[in-house]
Amino acid sequence: MELEIVKSGSNETVIATLFDVSPSSKIRDIKKLIHKQKKSLYPDRQALRIEPKGKSLDDDVQLKSISANLKNSKKLFLKDLGPQIGWKTVFFWEYFGPLICYMVSYTRPEILYGKGAATKPMHQVVHYAAVCWSFHYIKRILETLFVHRFSHGTMPLFNLFKNCSYYWGFAFYIGYYVNHPLYTPPYFGSLQINIGLLGFILSELGNFSIHIALRNLRPPGTRERKIPVPTGNPFTTLFNFVSCPNYTYEAYSWIFFTILTQCLPAGLFTAAGLFQMTLWALGKHRNYKKEFSNYPRGRKAIIPFLL
Repeated sequence: MELEIVKSGSNETVIATLFDVSPSSKIRDIKKLIHKQKKSLYPDRQALRIEPKGKSLDDDVQLKSISANLKNSKKLFLKDLGPQIGWKTVFFWEYFGPLICYMVSYTRPEILYGKGAATKPMHQVVHYAAVCWSFHYIKRILETLFVHRFSHGTMPLFNLFKNCSYYWGFAFYIGYYVNHPLYTPPYFGSLQINIGLLGFILSELGNFSIHIALRNLRPPGTRERKIPVPTGNPFTTLFNFVSCPNYTYEAYSWIFFTILTQCLPAGLFTAAGLFQMTLWALGKHRNYKKEFSNYPRGRKAIIPFLL
């Protein structure tokens, strides 16, 4: 089979012509053949489609299964996704940066707070907040390296700068106020601090439990998808109520961190994160319902019984 690879767009420029392509070839094989002719278009940078603005084909799709839908001239349309970078690399720098940015303010350097700031006494809650912050991002780094199994190997390079700006900026913003020599501890004292601390710890354990459950749904080296359900771990019971309990627990963590610190920047970070995670959760919830006809109807996306 002869196959033309055409650039998605109005001019439909031919990027490559592939000869003697086997009908049993998968889309990932086609991408490799394109890469041989166009070295800059490595497979992770390519999105192949039947129509110029159609849905991108999965790498496991065989050519013979879509041959009836191809144009008479046997065309596939290619969208250049731009420079790509590995998910693990992006996540590592997303999470390593906040550790450093926050700890810079925790050590109270003179450049931030003036001479002698490091010798000023810190309230106990400031130390608790630093431990919670560090635990969260160290956990995220370790999960990225040893727990998560990604359905896609890369993401656009631009995301590295966008995501790092968000996480690093908020880390410095929150740290600056929580670690400031003039920081005022929570209004309700020990009660508020203990509620915030306990809630944060439980939420982090819940988030980790969901990540382990999701990991076990996908066998190593595959992109298999299953309906997530509760396991023997009580924290996973939240799967009965929402499609993305990892986001729910993440939101809970930052709500309790805000209670713990009584810090406005932490509240803004929580609100921004909840907004973004809600968008992601709604999208995943829709995909679950489309993909699985027997998907539980009573589940919401992220907030039990509401959303």
